[in-house]
Amino acid sequence: MVPQLPPEIQLAQRLAGNEQVTRDRAVRKLRKYIVARTQRAAGGFTHDELLKVWKGLFYCMWMQDKPLLQEELGRTISQLVHAFQTTEAQHLFLQTFWQTMNREWTGIDRLRLDKFYMLMRMVLKESFKALRMRAWEERQIEQLLELLTTEILHPDSQAPNGVKSHFIEIFLEELARVGASELTADQNLKFIDPFCRIAAQTKDSLVLHNINRGIFETIVEQAPLAIEDLMNEMEEEEDEDEEEGEMSDDDGQDQGVPPKKLFEKPPEGSRGAAPGQAEEQGEDDEDGTGAVLQFDYEAVANRLFEMASHQSTPSQNRKRLYKVIRKLQDLAEGLFPEEDIPEEAHRKLREGKKGRRAKKRSPKSQLQNKTGKGEQEDRCADLSSRVERKRRHRGPGADRAAPQEQPGGRGRRGARKRRRQPQAGARAKVPGCREPGVKKKRTRESKK
Repeated sequence: MVPQLPPEIQLAQRLAGNEQVTRDRAVRKLRKYIVARTQRAAGGFTHDELLKVWKGLFYCMWMQDKPLLQEELGRTISQLVHAFQTTEAQHLFLQTFWQTMNREWTGIDRLRLDKFYMLMRMVLKESFKALRMRAWEERQIEQLLELLTTEILHPDSQAPNGVKSHFIEIFLEELARVGASELTADQNLKFIDPFCRIAAQTKDSLVLHNINRGIFETIVEQAPLAIEDLMNEMEEEEDEDEEEGEMSDDDGQDQGVPPKKLFEKPPEGSRGAAPGQAEEQGEDDEDGTGAVLQFDYEAVANRLFEMASHQSTPSQNRKRLYKVIRKLQDLAEGLFPEEDIPEEAHRKLREGKKGRRAKKRSPKSQLQNKTGKGEQEDRCADLSSRVERKRRHRGPGADRAAPQEQPGGRGRRGARKRRRQPQAGARAKVPGCREPGVKKKRTRESKK
């Protein structure tokens, strides 16, 4: 009698099947199996069992074609984390996912990279949503950050450079989409604390560059938007307080007539909206750039300085982190840092797109190349007239055979420099050319 395979292996085989109908049915069965097994007190999955499940899910995504179907399947797979009934099972599910991506990453061809980039983004987003469902508990945040640091950011992890780079790039984006309206500055500091530690300790220049660009520079660049968002939020709160005061006065005057404000629909994104409606609005605004995280820039600068000032911190890391610290300190004082921006680049940032495009199209070299033959002839005639006027100004002592200043162009080497024109009666100090007096003297001797 042939022994029956465990259900995890059976599901993994069906998830990696050739037929899409078989794979979709296996995904639905897997969800039901996860819910039924984690509901029991003695139930749950082991580490090896979830590795087998994720291998089947990985090849289920591998076999899926067409972008829309890939997006739908990625959303379905990432939402499996909510099927687990305990936080320990959820963390084990997420841990085995990142371990599977680290193991299989080198075998992914370039045509399939985009779908797995998208899957990593969706799984990270659902991880943050699981924290939001538990009201952003501090212990749950610490466990998730420890898991992500161990499996991805830590130097001893098996994560390839592609996984690390993409994870650092999308971390703040997905965190802002899920919790920008709920997280405080202190909570956001906890979320970026692992990146501060890794940036101070790592000896990998690529990881240091990615963290500096994807985390710290992003915080600095989004500072104006974050400040503007905070000011708008404060103004909205003041308006709400004023409206509540007016409503209370109206209630005191006419208690029998209900105010009109009570029957109006709450504004979009307000706290009084229904949970389902707020969730739908959040999904609709995912692609927008309105979600910005709030940070206490002085606290971030102090935390970075604490990490960078250790004796074990490499000098290269300390040098780059100190630059970021200075920018954060300027932001804490209300000054946007512009020291590292060249004047020309800063001027271009202030100008509009039309001005930049016009300046890109109007260098002298491009204008010279685009001019027609008629314009070139006019320029040559203008130049010849200028040379003739200069000869007349010099007087009869100047020789026509002496070399004149040529119009600067792209064909000449080196930078264009202005040459002083010799005054009338002065000798031409041009190397390699004979003086006019010497030339006349020789002609007289030859005639004799």
